[in-house]
Amino acid sequence: MQKLKWGMIGGGEGSQIGPAHRLGAGLDGLFEFTAGALDHRAEEGRAYAQRLGIPADRSYGDWREMLEGEKGRDDRIDLVTVATPNATHFEITKAYLENGFHVLCEKPMTMTVEEGEEIVKLAQQTGKICAVNYGYSGYSLVRHMKAMVARGDLGKVRLVKCEFAHGHHADAADAENPRARWRYDPAQAGVSAVFADCGIHALHMASFVIGQELKQLSADTVSLIAGRKLEDDAMVNMRFDGGAVGRLWTSAIAIGRQHGLTLEVYGEKGGLRWAQEQPNQLYWTPLGGRVQTIERGEANLSPEADRTTRVTIGHAEGMPLAFANIYADLAEAIRAEQEHRAINPAANLFPRATDGLRSMAAVFALAQSGASDGKWVDARPPLFR
Repeated sequence: MQKLKWGMIGGGEGSQIGPAHRLGAGLDGLFEFTAGALDHRAEEGRAYAQRLGIPADRSYGDWREMLEGEKGRDDRIDLVTVATPNATHFEITKAYLENGFHVLCEKPMTMTVEEGEEIVKLAQQTGKICAVNYGYSGYSLVRHMKAMVARGDLGKVRLVKCEFAHGHHADAADAENPRARWRYDPAQAGVSAVFADCGIHALHMASFVIGQELKQLSADTVSLIAGRKLEDDAMVNMRFDGGAVGRLWTSAIAIGRQHGLTLEVYGEKGGLRWAQEQPNQLYWTPLGGRVQTIERGEANLSPEADRTTRVTIGHAEGMPLAFANIYADLAEAIRAEQEHRAINPAANLFPRATDGLRSMAAVFALAQSGASDGKWVDARPPLFR
């Protein structure tokens, strides 16, 4: 089978996220890295793309040049990944969708709810995929959690508890570090810092697993390091449209926490617990029973988990493989469109523009609630009310 052609915007040399995307896209041999505009510095971007094996005529100086170069080609890219600074996501994603490209956009998809609604409508109008990289939903056992909830193993879900807390911005003396400073500057980050950066990953994972959408939230947001205009810690109470309640803690000042993404789901008949730093184990406790450890790669898991397992049991899988599962989903979706057939249901799990829109609505709801001493706020975008 011929590989699909893939292009990337951003994610250049020294990027934190670029290598994870390149590993994920290339892992299963489904995509060929064909085109790139990898740096805001045109010549550096072209040179780096060529060092990665991209031909000179498809090593572009910026995203506009790449769009002009690709849209007229018979062998144009099948998918483009947008991994640029947050404020540019909307403009780039919009332009590529309008020109008939499938897009995988890094989160946040947009900076405003209105922009998010525009992208959702545009994806619907063009019929093109607009995916958003909530990559942690690609972990095999996260997908098994979703399958267990969907088939009724837990009964009705009562409570979901999620965290994404780290301590990497806890040093007040580090205030002028450009890697941290922009995140707390409203002019660059928008209305939220740690929730928009980390909390929405936890929120998306909770919603993804329980199959319910966020309806309302109440937030306590604080800036615990002097001089920060945006929150570095938040505690959020949530109500979902299927009746579940949620508790979410996100922080950038939790010294000793490294990554800190965890998810717990409690239903009428049992509870589940998973942590991203130990992704190969899922802990399941049936009502009245003992704690059981479900190992990634063991026999008789769900089709969703089996499809996303490559490495034999007992060997570690990590973030690039979770990203690879998102890319494998997208490859299957693109192939299904090209071949005029239904997508494999076990692959139809990639996060979409609607997820990006809901996340942005939650960000603005959090800012509103935090500024109103925790007032309950409708967290749905107007499009879905």
